[in-house]
Amino acid sequence: MNATNTEVTNYIDKTLPWQAEVCGKLRELVHATITGAEERLQYGKPHFLKNGEHAAVIRVARGKVSFMVFGAGGIEPVKGVLRSLGNGDRKAADITEGQDVDYDLLADVLAKASGTL
Repeated sequence: MNATNTEVTNYIDKTLPWQAEVCGKLRELVHATITGAEERLQYGKPHFLKNGEHAAVIRVARGKVSFMVFGAGGIEPVKGVLRSLGNGDRKAADITEGQDVDYDLLADVLAKASGTL
C-alpha cells in the first residue's frame, strides 16, 4: 500500500468494527487502483486524490459506509449498487453491515473514472 495518512487511519479506527473492515478494504482498493494516490482527511472524511484531483471519498454514517467516486459521469448507475449524485458526475455505493460488496465493480468504476483503465 502507498503511504497512508495518520488522520485517515484515526478516522477509520473510530468506526464500528465492520465499518473499519469495509473502510480498510476500500482504502486498499483505492491504492491498488490508483498508483500514487494521495490520501487526506478533508471536510472530516477520508479523501483520495490522483494528481491533486479528487478521485474518491469514504464517508461513515450510522449503519452504513458510503464510497463516492468523482469524475464518473460516463459510468452508468447500477440499480441497488451504484447511484448517481449531483449532475451524475459522481457515483456512490452505500454499504451496510453483512452486505456482500462487489469490490471488483467498485475498483472498475474507480479505474474508469480516474483514467487508470
